[in-house]
Amino acid sequence: DKLLARFRGHTLQIFAKHGMTSVGYWTAVNGENADRTLIYLMAYPSREAREKMWTEFAADPEWQGVAKASQADGVPLAQKVESRYLIPTDFSPMK
Repeated sequence: DKLLARFRGHTLQIFAKHGMTSVGYWTAVNGENADRTLIYLMAYPSREAREKMWTEFAADPEWQGVAKASQADGVPLAQKVESRYLIPTDFSPMK
């Protein structure tokens, strides 16, 4: 709930500030750690742009403040982060 609140109240706006496009956000219904899983899909003009945007996002003082405040009890909200760079197939409706 705290992670969802941070995304809802802060993270999405900071993503947008850095030109990052949010495509969708989902919570898991089944599988290991489903109750603690948030999956989201972002779109970028290029892989290079993605790297630049994430670097700027991580260095953003607003984001650093939000992240620090959300971990005031000493426990990080995200315990494991996995990232994948996806390229659509030629038959994908989303390109």
